[in-house]
Amino acid sequence: MKEAIVFNGPTVTIQDVEFPTLPSPSHLIIRVIVSGLNPKDWGIAERVPGLNQGDDIAGIVHSVGASVRNFKEGDRVASFHEMLTPHGSFAEYAVGLEATTIHIPDNVSFEEAATIPLACMTAALGLYQRLGLPLPWLPAQVRCPLVIYGAASAVGAFATKLATLSNIHPLICVAGRGIPYVETLIDRSKGDIILDYRDGNEAVVNGMRTALGEAEKLTYAFDAVSDKGSYQNLMKVMDLKEGKITLVLARKKYEGVPEDFQKSFTQVGKVHSDRYPGIKGEKRLEGLLGDQEFGVVMFRFFEKGLTNGWLKGHPFTVVPRGLGGIGVSLQDLKAGKASATKFVIRIDETEGLSKMRL
Repeated sequence: MKEAIVFNGPTVTIQDVEFPTLPSPSHLIIRVIVSGLNPKDWGIAERVPGLNQGDDIAGIVHSVGASVRNFKEGDRVASFHEMLTPHGSFAEYAVGLEATTIHIPDNVSFEEAATIPLACMTAALGLYQRLGLPLPWLPAQVRCPLVIYGAASAVGAFATKLATLSNIHPLICVAGRGIPYVETLIDRSKGDIILDYRDGNEAVVNGMRTALGEAEKLTYAFDAVSDKGSYQNLMKVMDLKEGKITLVLARKKYEGVPEDFQKSFTQVGKVHSDRYPGIKGEKRLEGLLGDQEFGVVMFRFFEKGLTNGWLKGHPFTVVPRGLGGIGVSLQDLKAGKASATKFVIRIDETEGLSKMRL
């Protein structure tokens, strides 16, 4: 079968490889129909080149391990592949773990489903496991201002959707070209607003201060950008004693953020494994279930939301040429050319793909 390997640059090569085997009785082998792409696909390749970086699987179950109970051959599924492990979604067949796999309802396309696993899980992990905000089934009952920086990105948009389900308001969303999409996600009647980062840092900071009201400090912030002045702007309005900020870039020196401030990181790979190291200076909430248990619960929640219609995927752009389109797409992601859309590929559009299906 064919598989795409990502190197620094980013550059991509397509190779012929062996059909995957099940890593454990709890895994599934999935025929990939659509794969999602993420900014981390080029970012991680800069320090760990030579891997199939795809982690958003949408496809049809080919076979299941002996311990798998909820899925069977032929099921339509979306799965969050275990990061930095073999058999990712940039291939004809990929491997998923039952705990982070969901059924795709008949009314949801493979393209929409491929936008969900990594980004929606990152949003949930940040909001609930890192910031400790009210869960959707125990929604907020009092005013709870939350800044979502980068609200038009897939992670930021899912954070906005989940926060709305949790009745967290006012939402102070920072976005740019994707503002029209973010507008569809918020509730102006509950005080939600959007600030345009293109107006400059001073305007964003003043906008946050105005939204918070006189003498009110910001307690919660989800920074889905973690760059280009985002966290510096947030620190100008944060409550330095009680405030909490969660960030998406762990391997970064956050100058201007005090060492004793409550900052955390949404290392989404932790829903699969504890092998991801803790980060110096990270302040984690105590007394919560582990991230792996949380991941199991939230993927069932995502499936319920898709089935009942109160959770939707992210807008997507289908990149031509299947696996052959990954290289250009990752270069575009690195250049910041995606706004309010997620790039996805259809594996069957790959040139020279074998028509034989195992």
